[in-house]
Amino acid sequence: MYKIAVLGDRESVMGFKALGLDVVTAESVEEARRDLHAMAKDPDYAIIYLTEQFAAQMPDEVARYKDQLTPAVILIPGKDGSLGIGMENIKTSVERAVGADIL
Repeated sequence: MYKIAVLGDRESVMGFKALGLDVVTAESVEEARRDLHAMAKDPDYAIIYLTEQFAAQMPDEVARYKDQLTPAVILIPGKDGSLGIGMENIKTSVERAVGADIL
């Protein structure tokens, strides 16, 4: 059975623990980068939710997993709100799949 993880700063991700998701907190971008790569290597993780605040500071790492089947790295807003990166990624993916911007 696949697992789902949430990676981000403590305040943004601790609520997901109540839903039964694996929660990984990071204090710095370097720590988040290391944790993302470690979880991506684990074949048990199918989905990794990553806060937009960390994703904005490590675009190359996020792009590395963009076209892979697993894990799916999905960007979510952090405690400071949305930066619009996650929604833009979804729009791009939908446009690639459908051939037009339907959102």
